[in-house]
Amino acid sequence: MKHIQWFPGHMTKAMRMMEESVKLVDGVLVVLDARAPIATRNKNLNKILAGKPILYLLNKSDLADEKKTDAFVSAFAKSGAFALPVCAARAGAAQKIAAKLPLLLKEKLERDAQKGITRPARLMVCGIPNTGKSTVINAMSGEKRAVTGDKAGVTRGKQWIRCAGFELLDTPGTMPPAFETQELARHLAYIGSINDDVLDLDDIALELLRELSQTYPDFLAERYGITDFSSPLAMYEEVCKKRGFLLRGGEFDYDRGAKAILDDFRKGRTGRITLDDSTGFCL
Repeated sequence: MKHIQWFPGHMTKAMRMMEESVKLVDGVLVVLDARAPIATRNKNLNKILAGKPILYLLNKSDLADEKKTDAFVSAFAKSGAFALPVCAARAGAAQKIAAKLPLLLKEKLERDAQKGITRPARLMVCGIPNTGKSTVINAMSGEKRAVTGDKAGVTRGKQWIRCAGFELLDTPGTMPPAFETQELARHLAYIGSINDDVLDLDDIALELLRELSQTYPDFLAERYGITDFSSPLAMYEEVCKKRGFLLRGGEFDYDRGAKAILDDFRKGRTGRITLDDSTGFCL
């Protein structure tokens, strides 16, 4: 499989912009994908966000393995951090997030109260591409203020959004310049945080099937009727055959197969799946 690397030029500019803007905010909402909380956490932001209270939002929790999400919440807590599972696209997410803000911003609110200041709290919303930052903002503002999309890299510039009682700063998704491991890079590819245009989707689909055959074989059996998990290629061709993805002459249409396998996973049709492991997790 080809080495995965993706760091578009605009992300360097975005990191500088965040470094300047963080001085203006009281706290930070870091949006992670609940299916891959480790892979979607950009450690390069640690230095930029140092000293600011942070709430980690494990977004798209409706697509993730519930038990593993609970394990990650406990792991964050053991590291002294706040983590909240949410599904920003569903009703009630905004209220769930807002309920955590008084605790997150306790020191700021107490200082303001002592000084008689009533300025709305300001929060930066950040994360890597396609974790749902703009969806979180739209949920909290009660209307579509931020541009959303399934493709990585939709938000390119910063924008302030005024909400009831606070202001949110939407920022572009940023990747680390280099991935810690290729396993984490693959997890980002599976969930759509890396632009599909720079990937070999055949390879990505094969690797996803290989990984799920080890962690969630029952889901593959139920979704695709797979019974032989010994070979990723055999599983891939079984999906193509059962879905009718064939070219002239009976050859398998791997392109359609790859897109179907990834789309099923990304939309939760394969099952509620978590890719990362919380064992040994630390911030």
